Amino acid sequence: MCDQDHFEKDRQDYEALGLVITRRQFGVMLGAGMAMMLPQVADAVTVTESEVSVMTPDGTADGYFVRPASGTAPGVLVWPDIFGLRPAFRQMGKRLAESGYSVLVVNPFYRVKKAPTADKGSATPIPQLLPLAQALTETVQMTDAKAFIGWLDRQPAVAKNRKMGTQGYCMGGPIALRTAAAMPDRVGAAASFHGGGLVTDMPNSPHLQVAKTKAQLLIAIAANDDMRSPEEKNVLRETFAKAKLPAEIEVYTGAAHGWCPPDSQVYNEPQAEKAWSRLLALYGKALAVT
Repeated sequence: MCDQDHFEKDRQDYEALGLVITRRQFGVMLGAGMAMMLPQVADAVTVTESEVSVMTPDGTADGYFVRPASGTAPGVLVWPDIFGLRPAFRQMGKRLAESGYSVLVVNPFYRVKKAPTADKGSATPIPQLLPLAQALTETVQMTDAKAFIGWLDRQPAVAKNRKMGTQGYCMGGPIALRTAAAMPDRVGAAASFHGGGLVTDMPNSPHLQVAKTKAQLLIAIAANDDMRSPEEKNVLRETFAKAKLPAEIEVYTGAAHGWCPPDSQVYNEPQAEKAWSRLLALYGKALAVT
């Protein structure tokens, strides 16, 4: 995905989902980046947050690490969408930490530049960012996944007797699946939200790679993505069932591609909150004491 960068196409996607939006409204949304605060966490734990540097075989990656202020918690690696590490994903990471997890949100484009990597945030024209995403080959993704999971495991705030989780948005969806494949003994859960490219006709397709793991899975699909690729959900269900992997695969009615981050031009709070609740349910089951 991440290839629709024209008003008319996005407007048509909205209308196909039964939503009505004017050109002026869409322009306001796009320019403002739909900046808004996420709902507060009930019984939120106090957290500590910091900007961090993570050494990888290819250099130093910048990231945001947020964790409960005391004790240990399961580690979670977050892969952002094509707009990269930015305030919206720091907000999402902090909210997850307040729910009881030690969370690393990474800049996947660190080889090129430090965050922010999208000059206008989620309003940045996608063609400007495609070269960054296209440079993240399978080899790069697997190398980084191992480095980031290894870094988390060295942090005192990360529980060593609990599995880790990973989640990705848009282009981060397939990377999350590949993270589980890269570290099958350490990653117990992987979630994809409006992920593009989960299913390909190549032998290294992300859905085939994760099928060789023991991870529990959550695949949240945008309604307009499902309209474009209606068979993908069926392929995912069949593949994961054959591999006997617990997997929740759902098309989110009324949600357009990119609906989860709060700065997205198509942010859908009710459906984003549903996806968030399912993520917490996944981690609650999968990141158990080992």
